[in-house]
Amino acid sequence: MSIVLNKEQTAALVGSLQRYAREELDTELSELRAKLFLDYLLQEVGPFAYNCGVKDAEQYFRARVEDLPATCYEDGLTYWTKRRK
Repeated sequence: MSIVLNKEQTAALVGSLQRYAREELDTELSELRAKLFLDYLLQEVGPFAYNCGVKDAEQYFRARVEDLPATCYEDGLTYWTKRRK
């Protein structure tokens, strides 16, 4: 699964990479070089971030599913006990 960005996201990230290179590395990146660098990062680093997100989501949903019996349980054969109340 590759990460696909829309035009607005790509433009924003390219601008951010250019700014980072200029301010932190004291170098200029052309738009093309920044775009190529972004493509590289998405291919090489992106899957690690994506997999971490999937793992976090899995842990979140597993915790909710494990708690399901406690939150979604109803005793049966309670008509007569409830009627006495």
